[in-house]
Parts: sequence; C-alpha cells; structure tokens
Amino acid sequence: MSELIEVTVGRLGRAHGIKGDIAVDVLTDEPGRRFHEGAELFIDGRRIEVSRVRWNRGRLVVGLVGYPDRTAVEALTGALLTARVPADESPSEPEEYFDRQLVGLLVLDHVGREVGRVEDVLHLPAQDVLQIATASGEERLVPFVAALVPEVDLAAGVVRLADVGGLLEDIDE
Repeated sequence: MSELIEVTVGRLGRAHGIKGDIAVDVLTDEPGRRFHEGAELFIDGRRIEVSRVRWNRGRLVVGLVGYPDRTAVEALTGALLTARVPADESPSEPEEYFDRQLVGLLVLDHVGREVGRVEDVLHLPAQDVLQIATASGEERLVPFVAALVPEVDLAAGVVRLADVGGLLEDIDE
C-alpha cells in the first residue's frame, strides 16, 4: 500500500442554517472525490466524518458527524480541512497534475539544458504558473500552459519548456 500524505482540501466558512451545516471554501479541483457522505477528513489532525453534502448557490455546504447544530460548527469557522491520500494518487483527468507532483521536477529548455527546478505552483486567476528556481538562484515564473510547457514527464522527473522567444533569454548559459 502506498504511503499516505495529508493534503489541504478546504477551509470551513460560516455556519449554514440551524442543523449543523457549514459552508466550505473548496481548495481542491476534485470536490466530488474529497467531499461525499462518509468521507474522512481532518482538522488539525483530528478525524471528522462528512455526514451530508450539498451545493447551495455554487457553494459547498457539508454536515459533520458530531456537530449537530449551528453553535457546534461555528467553532470550526476558518479551520483547514485536510484529507489523507496515497502519495502516488493522480488526478482523475489526463494531462492534469497535483501541485505535489510538479514541485521538485527538473526544468529543461527545448534542447535539454537544465534551467532549474519547479519550486511552487501558483494558482492565479488567468492560469496556473510554475515558479522555477534557476541554478543561479534566480526565480522565473512560467505560465503552465501547453504552448510554453509542452511536456511533463513525471516518470523521468522532468518538465520541458518550449522554444519561445523571450522566455529564457536572460538566463546565463
């Protein structure tokens, strides 16, 4: 069995109604996979179970076992929800990646020269952006779109950048 890792999947918002439901700010691309009746989640390492799930005006609302009323769940407002998932778990859609799969990958230019390593994945309104730490210690931001990042090879641990003018010209070769 694969090692389990803890990933953040949501932040609890305000209580919703009087029956112990609470809104969730979803922090995962796959809410249906993480939030369902019986799902096991954690708050600061403490196990909680989801008792019910519904969407209300585009917002996820859940009930939690052991939190029977509004007063009980109000104490949870602002808490981060985590899930324990297999370290080797992949997204359900092809050509999608979890941040944890990309961070640490070697970044190569179009001819195979080392540029640096993926340090972080930034989720900006327009698109996701790879934050790359170059070998010289500089930081580069590259939009994570197929036109600029045509290849991600998780097995080889490599991200390859496209031959696009202006993308890397200022990095010393």
